[in-house]
Amino acid sequence: MVVVFYGIALFSCLIGTICGMGGGVIIKPVLDASQLMPVATVNFLSGVTVVGMTLWSVGRTLIKGESIIDLRIGTLLALSAAIGGLAGKQLYRMVATFFEDPNTAGGIQGVLLFLATGATLIYTLRRAKIPPKQIKSRGITLMIGFVLGVFGAFLGIGGGPFNVAVLCYFFSMATKTATQNSLYIILFSQAASTGYSLIRGSVTDFYIPILLGMVTFGILGSELGRRLNGRLTTRQADWMLVGAMVLIMGLSGGNAVAYLL
Repeated sequence: MVVVFYGIALFSCLIGTICGMGGGVIIKPVLDASQLMPVATVNFLSGVTVVGMTLWSVGRTLIKGESIIDLRIGTLLALSAAIGGLAGKQLYRMVATFFEDPNTAGGIQGVLLFLATGATLIYTLRRAKIPPKQIKSRGITLMIGFVLGVFGAFLGIGGGPFNVAVLCYFFSMATKTATQNSLYIILFSQAASTGYSLIRGSVTDFYIPILLGMVTFGILGSELGRRLNGRLTTRQADWMLVGAMVLIMGLSGGNAVAYLL
């Protein structure tokens, strides 16, 4: 069974790196669907894996001089996303304690992820007909980052395909540029969210070898994804993103039904 967890981390982070949505957006719904552990444990395992893979991916591109991250815009978004990540984590705790069955929160996460991914898919397919914006205001940029952080942390995924769509629409970024900037934002948001869980002592029991293995294979998937991404055209990257979104919608929709009905 441990090998299955490792395989999920490898595949998710490979796709997540190529599409700029981190690995959590696939790891979480897959583990939720397996129902092998509580939602809170899945959130934590997914979060730590995402921190590991984004730290590796972003750090490596910066050190190697291969980064196309817009540090002016990206850093504003990332810092506000970190604050949003803390708010999103607290919001999740409130929702989870509101229901008698804490796993009901997993169903709500599934519904929101399905809707957000569906909206992003529609935008991606119609993107050529939708004129992008070029936001210059720091205040609006900080607000956008905060909202992305709240949403990603509440869903327990750090970020998703909607990150890339937001960057493309509001900041006129090409898909590959948005991909790297998205991972940069996810790193800050998920690190803040995961750190909050550790400080609060709200981490449920988990098998340490699973955590360490998922982080290791997540980093491996990130490296493979980075190398593959360099060989893809922008059009191919767009279609990879579309395929990933269809997969995410299927998983999150199924989880919503399983948890809520």
